Amino acid sequence: MSLPPTPPPSLDEQLARGFVLLPRLLGPVETAALGEAAESVLARVTGRAPAARADVTVWPDGHRLERVDGTTVHWEPEARPPAVRSLSPVTPLHPSLGALWNDERIAAPMRRIVGCERLGGFTSKLNFKRAGVGSEFRWHQDHPFWYCCAGPSARDVATAMVFLDDVTSDNGALEIVPGSHLAGPAPRDRSEPTGLLVDAARTDVSGAVTVEAPAGSVLMFPGLLVHRSGPNRTDRDRRSLLLCFQPAGRPELADLPYRAERLTDLP
Repeated sequence: MSLPPTPPPSLDEQLARGFVLLPRLLGPVETAALGEAAESVLARVTGRAPAARADVTVWPDGHRLERVDGTTVHWEPEARPPAVRSLSPVTPLHPSLGALWNDERIAAPMRRIVGCERLGGFTSKLNFKRAGVGSEFRWHQDHPFWYCCAGPSARDVATAMVFLDDVTSDNGALEIVPGSHLAGPAPRDRSEPTGLLVDAARTDVSGAVTVEAPAGSVLMFPGLLVHRSGPNRTDRDRRSLLLCFQPAGRPELADLPYRAERLTDLP
């Protein structure tokens, strides 16, 4: 006699481990439309980038960022020809992207994660992780970067990551350390130029799990969750749209200055 299929973990069970995965939350047609919107935004922004070359920031790790039409273009550090690693913020640039802030399929579980009934936006981002050139992102928490801008309010920010393509371990799926959010800010790697990455030698990442999911799935997690993603060495893009929520009424990331000196508050 065959056993009945194992039911998926409940929302409460997923919240306890620090992340929520909702497979195929968005249908194929709407996911494809979001992908088209992402490419449209990218083409428009990069088409105007040559005129904005004066507004360039180079981070201590050598990553190059350009401010273009209200969004920041983060270039892949070693891609030739040049490729975009991410754009942020993006939801003001296309109505299809902005409409997701009020999509109850996303907002309802995010209220549980943020712990607030009235949600607002903190920032939004498109990660492109292009085929063959998408680079890795080492172990980190989102919290330190947000803390440098929002201070203690950064603890209340959480992300909904909408997968626009199938995500596999080969094309740079996220690896997540379940429960790591409960320990608070993790020790940072002081030898790393930005001061933002996790020191894996002083942080237990042995229980990490890889989150593979089909396009249209949504992954949700708080800013204190330790995670990383590998490079994309396949012939398939691994694009995603990130919506970062916070309690309503607070300033958005774009309106807050980055204050690196705040890192001294963190381990």
